[in-house]
Amino acid sequence: MTTTKNNDQHNTLAIGIMGAAGRMGRMLIEAVFDNPDCHLSAAIVRADSSLIGSDAGEVAGIGKKNVVITGDLTAVIDDIDVLIDFSLPDATAETMQLCAKQGVAMVIGTTGFNDSQEQLLNEASRQTPIVYAGNYSTGVNLSLKLLEIAAKAFGDTADVEVIEAHHKHKIDAPSGTAFMMADAVASARGQHLKDVAVYGREGQTGERKSGSIGIHAVRGGEIIGDHTVMFIADGEMVEITHKARSRMTFAAGAVRAAIWLKNQPARRYDMQDVLGLNNTK
Repeated sequence: MTTTKNNDQHNTLAIGIMGAAGRMGRMLIEAVFDNPDCHLSAAIVRADSSLIGSDAGEVAGIGKKNVVITGDLTAVIDDIDVLIDFSLPDATAETMQLCAKQGVAMVIGTTGFNDSQEQLLNEASRQTPIVYAGNYSTGVNLSLKLLEIAAKAFGDTADVEVIEAHHKHKIDAPSGTAFMMADAVASARGQHLKDVAVYGREGQTGERKSGSIGIHAVRGGEIIGDHTVMFIADGEMVEITHKARSRMTFAAGAVRAAIWLKNQPARRYDMQDVLGLNNTK
């Protein structure tokens, strides 16, 4: 059985986890149970998953928690205050349309959206509050603020290169975090990332174009997530680096975002909003 957001035994935020069977989903389940300000009301997997009917806590390796995994979001959506979704773009696109219709807030960590899915995200956020971020760690989001400061200080006097590394199983490249970092630099310099981004280099590329931002992806082993942004000026170089050492950092950040989102109006937010780093919003 699943708990409900109106259950008197749980005067806390009711969180649902989409993609509960995956590695990140299991981390999110654990993070919810580690936080006293929320409780797990639903754990959802694909309709063809063999884990349907299993206990979410046992699947996450933290013992029985009396939350049964389901393959049908519509059956449990009334029990959810905030749905956390770290799944795949097509699945998330369907989920956010349902959540928008039902008025369920969302925390989305899915990356790799195409233009039409980005548009769906913007439309859904006009109906229900959504936090969308490529990375939910405090350190990464602090790094974004430092990148903004560095980009404004260097201006066009430094060349910028972004290098990211992830495990061999990651299916999209560059990472959502790399895009966030590159976009932070571009925005601080008054640029549009799509106009200045250069993805890797091969062959006779010619001299580096002034103002461009190089973005490079490395894949291998079990790297959780390393990101470095290099500001390369004549005579000096500054590097801002973040290295993730546990996926629980991302999971705990997503739960923090869900709790923050509880009383927010319908709008699209990011982790900078959650942390109070967006002074202009």
